[in-house]
Amino acid sequence: MASFSSLGIGSGLDLSTLLDKITTAEKGALKPITNQQTTYTAKLTAYGTLKSALTSFQTANTALSSAALFSATTANSSSTAFSATTSADATPGKYTINVNHLAQAQSLTSATKNSLTDNIGTTTSSGTRTITIQQANGNDPIDISLSDSNTTLTGVRDAINNAKAGINASIIKVGDASYRLSITANDTGSANAMTISVSGDDTLKSFIGYDGRNTDETKGLTQSVGAQNASLTVNNISIDSASNTLSDALQGVSLTLNDITSGNQTLTITKDTTKASTAITNWVNAYNSLQDTFSSLTQYTAVDPGASSQSANNGALLGDSTLRTIQTQLKSMLTNASSTSSYKTLSQIGITSDPTSGKLNIDNDKLSSALNNNASDVQAMMIGDGKNTGITTTIGTKLTSYMSTSGILTAATNGVNSTLKKLTQEYNDTNNRINDTIARYKTQFTQLDKLMSSLNSTSDYLTQQFDIMNGTSSKKS
Repeated sequence: MASFSSLGIGSGLDLSTLLDKITTAEKGALKPITNQQTTYTAKLTAYGTLKSALTSFQTANTALSSAALFSATTANSSSTAFSATTSADATPGKYTINVNHLAQAQSLTSATKNSLTDNIGTTTSSGTRTITIQQANGNDPIDISLSDSNTTLTGVRDAINNAKAGINASIIKVGDASYRLSITANDTGSANAMTISVSGDDTLKSFIGYDGRNTDETKGLTQSVGAQNASLTVNNISIDSASNTLSDALQGVSLTLNDITSGNQTLTITKDTTKASTAITNWVNAYNSLQDTFSSLTQYTAVDPGASSQSANNGALLGDSTLRTIQTQLKSMLTNASSTSSYKTLSQIGITSDPTSGKLNIDNDKLSSALNNNASDVQAMMIGDGKNTGITTTIGTKLTSYMSTSGILTAATNGVNSTLKKLTQEYNDTNNRINDTIARYKTQFTQLDKLMSSLNSTSDYLTQQFDIMNGTSSKKS
């Protein structure tokens, strides 16, 4: 039977156009599914946007949940000879400080040598000698073994440094072909003073040995910088420190000594409300940003009465119960009626809510007054016990719950993903059914083409035979 390159050739009918129209009509069954897929995909994206906004607010909320913010202090020094930083334990006040001298790390220096690579020691029967380094801090001595060929300046330097003995060795070039070995304790203070002995090599001992009294470089190392503790007075009380950084001389104050002072100087510790104020401002801004996200995701654009569809500008979570629940619950937690402080509501410290937008506004003067005069009560209202009470505490617990694996936001996201999976399956099933239907129509149209072609051929043949018969009859008559 004949085959055809395109539909309709055999029958003379426009079967190709007819099949296209049937295909278009059948594919129309996919549109409701794709519309739903678009809607739920937008919803999924919107939940991601909501989670991101909640996470940003959670970050600001966590920052405000630090009790240290409300007891923060700052330190100011009248001299560059010392500086200070404070923690929450610091007590505001003034302190008179006089730095008599700074802590120093001991430094020992060798006699000069004119080569970095010539061996200083002598050949020994064992082929080795031992350098022993002991510090006054009570730590175990460090033994360093050197071979006959490793007693050069660079060899001694590298061996000491590789031993990690709490000291550092270096080579100082003091002139053309003139070098000295310098050994310095890593830590300051008299407890880190060194003694260095050498066994098995008297020549090396005479070069590098130090017993704490050497004054002649021909006897070994000499002291170029003495081990020394820092000495200072705080409010005329003498303090001795192995380090120039004192973390426990004043409670909550870390004091760093930079130089000696010329007489008494003043360290002033004052309350610092800027940290709490900044954290509260950041918290309010994050909350307001979250409200903007709520508004964007639930935006509604009115349409004319009788319109066939809603505006395409509507938010993807318009009317969504999950978002509405989160928004309502967060708003209800902006008060702490059970607070043990004199403050129960944010408005009492200058933070009010706009009834139209739901955003918070700050009266900076009122907030500053509350923090300056009663920071502990602001803390009690905002943080509570840090476990069950307090505005930021309860909000933090809720935010964690919302985004947990069993939270409402996760449940909503999982629900949308499940629906999208079902829609994908429905789309594929419907599309396969349509494709099967179109294939069946095409087969039928092809068969119709073949049948019509066959009938047309038969008709042509019969017509031809009739014409022949009619011609023969005419001749006989």
